[in-house]
Formats: sequence, structure tokens, C-alpha cells
Amino acid sequence: MSDLPTVLYSADDIAQKVAQLVKTLAALPDKPQVAAPVLVGAFVFAADLVRAMAREGVHLGTEMIWLRSYGNERTGSAMSVLAAPSDHVKGKHVLLIDGVLDKGHTVVRATKLLMDAGAASVKTVVAIDKLHDDAVAKADYALYTGVKDFIVGYGMDDAGKYRALPYIGKVTI
Repeated sequence: MSDLPTVLYSADDIAQKVAQLVKTLAALPDKPQVAAPVLVGAFVFAADLVRAMAREGVHLGTEMIWLRSYGNERTGSAMSVLAAPSDHVKGKHVLLIDGVLDKGHTVVRATKLLMDAGAASVKTVVAIDKLHDDAVAKADYALYTGVKDFIVGYGMDDAGKYRALPYIGKVTI
């Protein structure tokens, strides 16, 4: 299947990075109590992360946040809040999980929603932080940084395609 995106990070490499990250997160003084994945792009990463945290003895509640900023485009557009966090996060240390931090608008919006819902603190973790110079936010933790390509797989998509790939790949634009 030569039409599939080129592999940037294999499933095995991702699993190793998740295991390393979880050691760091499990050692935080204010351990996360609630995982807040941003749907839809973070669901695969979040599933791996919360299960790995449980293996480290940190059992997280889950509060889904559903924001949409891309739709079927490759560039961000107006952001819609499809599902905001509930009071389940009130007084809790929240781990905000997203697939990719491009310009940071989604992370900023999700953090505000969580704080408005009463979270005690919010730490952000992403699979990819692109580290754009003009980004409005930076992740607290990232599996990979500085990726310049348009990426897919591991929950992230290109107008609905490639979300189920077990690796992170790049799409030629």
C-alpha cells in the first residue's frame, strides 16, 4: 500500500515514548487526577496514556472535551465547542491531552474551559508540539517536538483519513 503516509514515528517508538512520559507524569508532586482528552484527535494517545498511568498506579478519571477547529480543512478555522468539561474537574489536577499542538489555540481554549469548570490546575500533554514561533501556547509535555510536516495517524487525521494508523505519519501537501 504505497499510498499510505510516510512513517515518522513507528508504533513501537510511540509506545516507548509514552512509557517514558508516564514515568515523569506519575512522579509529579500534584499527580493528575483527571485526564481530559480533546476529541477527536487525542483519543488514541489518551487511551494509551491513561492505561500506562494505571500501570504506574495513577488511576485517572476521564472528562472528554470536544472542540473542532479544522473540520475538513488542513488549516484552522473558527473553533466550535461541541462538549465542554463538567464539574467533574472541580478542584482536581487535570491532564489536558491533545494530539498535536500546532498554533496552540485549541490548548488555550481547552485550558480556559477546564479552569472555568473549576480545575485546580491544568497540565498539557500532546503527542506532537510543533513549536511554531508564532504559537500562542506550548505544551508542558510532548512525545515529539519540532515536527514541521502535516501529520496523521495515531488519532490524527487529514479530512477524516488515516486516523486509525498505528503510527504517526506525514502527508505530502
